[in-house]
Amino acid sequence: MATIAKTVVATGASSGLGFELVKQLLAQAQPYKFILGARDTKRTQAAFDGLKYDSSKHSLTIFPLELSNLKTVKSFSQQTLEKVGQDKIDYLLLNAAIAKNADEPGPNGSKWSEPYIVNHLSQHYLIHLLREKLEESRSRIIVVSSGAVRGVEDPSLLENDVKSASKTERSVYSATKFIQLLGAHWWRRQLKGKCDVVAVSPGLIPGTGLPRGTKMQLPVNHPDAKSVPEGAQSILRAFTRDDFPEDPEQIFLTSWGEWWPKDVYKLTLDKDLQDRWCPSKDEIEKEEGINA
Repeated sequence: MATIAKTVVATGASSGLGFELVKQLLAQAQPYKFILGARDTKRTQAAFDGLKYDSSKHSLTIFPLELSNLKTVKSFSQQTLEKVGQDKIDYLLLNAAIAKNADEPGPNGSKWSEPYIVNHLSQHYLIHLLREKLEESRSRIIVVSSGAVRGVEDPSLLENDVKSASKTERSVYSATKFIQLLGAHWWRRQLKGKCDVVAVSPGLIPGTGLPRGTKMQLPVNHPDAKSVPEGAQSILRAFTRDDFPEDPEQIFLTSWGEWWPKDVYKLTLDKDLQDRWCPSKDEIEKEEGINA
């Protein structure tokens, strides 16, 4: 009897850790159906075609997705749901991230900076758009996080740091990843008993394109540095681990395979703060000018 293929919907899989993760899954005996969002679909398709994977076992579909433009998030969700049809979404992988400052005006007239929209708001919106199918599928949602969340010491400064043209001296990347983790906690509460939500850190990976165009330095010779394949393996653990801690707030899987103690990210456990940074689908569409 043939093994039933598992469906993975993913952002941030056209290069770096996400590409490597899909590459590793394509080498498995378990069949997969991938639905990936990418800015450059032709280049991404060519990159995966170059892997010479077994297309009789796995299928791979790439739809246009520009996370700084929430209208494309909506169209991506529609194409994804049409492609999935009556099948399940087994995994939703939210891996896309950029590391930029917030000096520039927001994309498409938004009051928010591009890194905030890409790293949190757009992918939060995607969960809203897929929510019914995710609940029906009892999907696992994997949020690729970062130890950079510890860089936020005063959450009251977050709005100033992630708004457009903020010119903050604090780390915008830390702020957006902190808010993303607030979102993971919020969705864990919203989807309780229906979907599993896991936040995972791939570790310190100098070999990705994350710092491209920024002053962020990821030292190759750092004692904690990991290779891109090692980082992808850290994320893959979040696909299969079922030894969830008894405390439902302990959702963060470290790059070394342990569930992080809550005191490490205690500031993200504030439910009022989670609610503040997790707008509804209607609120997002109204604020960002997206037609219903």
